Amino acid sequence: MATIVQDIVIEAGADEVWDAVRDVAAVHERLVPGYVLDARVEGDTRYLTVPGGAVIRELIVSIDDDLRRLAYSAVEGFKIPLTHHHASFQVLPEGPEHCRLVWTTDVLPHEMVEQVRPRVVRGAQVMKETLEQQTAR
Repeated sequence: MATIVQDIVIEAGADEVWDAVRDVAAVHERLVPGYVLDARVEGDTRYLTVPGGAVIRELIVSIDDDLRRLAYSAVEGFKIPLTHHHASFQVLPEGPEHCRLVWTTDVLPHEMVEQVRPRVVRGAQVMKETLEQQTAR
């Protein structure tokens, strides 16, 4: 299994960042606007509409407020032929005005990692920019 880790320093407090990350129905507004166009949640399932109109179905595995950790698995709707996808975000405090957002993504088949990695890297950049802009208000 291939693993991609993005470790992002965010110029915002951990509580503010965690509030945005855990808001699974607003990922398109609070984390990656433009990268995801719409999100809706039905039970433990989240549906993301991405540019081009594709809909990705994700299972929300865990939202742990004590650990500030969200885990999810994308199960359908990829343009890339994946047989497995699991990811998690964890928000780690690093002072009152800074935190670290660690995004870990596991994919199969292993060979697809080079197609997935640029999407994760770009998504991480969008998240950092969005979170820092929102908390600067």
